[in-house]
Amino acid sequence: MKTNHLKEKARFLLDTAGIEINGNRSFDIQVHDERLYKRVFSQGELGLGEAYMDGWWDVENVNEFFYRVITAKLQHAIKKDWGSLFELFRAQVFNLQKISRAFEIGQTHYDIGNDLYMAMLDKRMTYTCAFWEDADNLDEAQEAKLDMVCRKLELKPGQRVLDIGCGFGSFAIYAAEKYGVSVVGVTVSKEQIDLGNKMKKGLPVDLRYQDYRGVDEKFDHIVSLGMFEHVGKKNYRTFMQVVDRCLKDHGTVLIHTIGSNISLHGASAWTHRYIFPNSMLPSIRQIGSSMEGLFTVEDWHNIGANYEHTLMAWFNNFDSHWDGLKDHYTERFYRMWKFYLLSSAGSFRARRIQVWQIVLSKTGIPGGYKRNRYYINNSQKTTSNGREGGLKHEPT
Repeated sequence: MKTNHLKEKARFLLDTAGIEINGNRSFDIQVHDERLYKRVFSQGELGLGEAYMDGWWDVENVNEFFYRVITAKLQHAIKKDWGSLFELFRAQVFNLQKISRAFEIGQTHYDIGNDLYMAMLDKRMTYTCAFWEDADNLDEAQEAKLDMVCRKLELKPGQRVLDIGCGFGSFAIYAAEKYGVSVVGVTVSKEQIDLGNKMKKGLPVDLRYQDYRGVDEKFDHIVSLGMFEHVGKKNYRTFMQVVDRCLKDHGTVLIHTIGSNISLHGASAWTHRYIFPNSMLPSIRQIGSSMEGLFTVEDWHNIGANYEHTLMAWFNNFDSHWDGLKDHYTERFYRMWKFYLLSSAGSFRARRIQVWQIVLSKTGIPGGYKRNRYYINNSQKTTSNGREGGLKHEPT
């Protein structure tokens, strides 16, 4: 198909999203290479992302551009290329998250450089969605999220907690410091373990380089923040069985995960190739099926609207620190990381994807779960139980 015809087709589709080719608004696409049209119509999301990395197109406000594209459902107008179909086939047929492949995501994404994550994240190194209600900055919003998780689990001093996918240890360190619990955290990233061990400052926090399937100990509570996205649908039931095996009879579980509005079978080809290999977002149906007969769902809280703000804060940090990072990363990496963060922000703003915090128990909490959600209020200095930190509860 000739370039002019594809350009007109692209112009027509973008017009339905209110976007102009080479227009003068911040969300209008600026095309630098006319080969873009053929690349996108033949390769879909993979072609669009790679073309951006190669400098074939730009847009001043990337997140607004993707918000408009997704809201107009333009992604459905582009046929999947053979590469995307092959990735879908692989995810359907093979277990891409089996134990022998479990550490690939750590090596590819989480081990790329602690300098990058230290520049991008909050002071506690929390690489999951923050909770922005009553928070003025990223540090406050992440502490609010961590404290909300502790409150939902009703942590008590002396209890033992398992953190599956502990990252740099932000939750483990916070929970040990503020709530007097001991925490075992497992992650598939050596770099996260290295930095986390430097940050834990003698607290009862044990960070292990280990796949979750190898854990066989008992805990009062289990938490998983931003790791379930790497489990894969062929392993969802196994994950829940491990949690069931490791949880004491009267304990509670909190799973914090990005989720899809529809059941998927894998990530997009671009995301799989450049950002999160072997990962996928679960749906409500897939999660529900995996826990059936094992757990009682006590609470299901959607905080996904907070992720756009979180991603924008991460990008602003990354962008403002780029001069100090660019000696270790290429300009193509900068464009890749910008595309990842800002296209994700647009997706969350469009509510295409969500963030769920799910509280589970084995047999149901006697009398029911107290559905209180807590967050930090800077105007308060103590809570009703006398703790420092300015915690406030909001019944729902």
